[in-house]
Amino acid sequence: MSQHTPHELHEEFPDKAAKIQDLKSSNPHFARLADEYHEVNRAVHRAETNVEPIEQLAEVDLRKKRAQLKDEIVRMLA
Repeated sequence: MSQHTPHELHEEFPDKAAKIQDLKSSNPHFARLADEYHEVNRAVHRAETNVEPIEQLAEVDLRKKRAQLKDEIVRMLA
């Protein structure tokens, strides 16, 4: 199995990589959002690849949480 996890922040926003790094080090709220996004994204990936299968509704909830976090991150990057 591939070690690649899709939807990582640096892949979602390649043009904002420097800003993401700056905010992670200077803004504790952004750093927490980025960490939570990373954890939720990894959980979604593990569920999708059946590494850690979960109920379909739980997977949908994780995807919704990832989208909410991403929306907030996008607002802070704007």
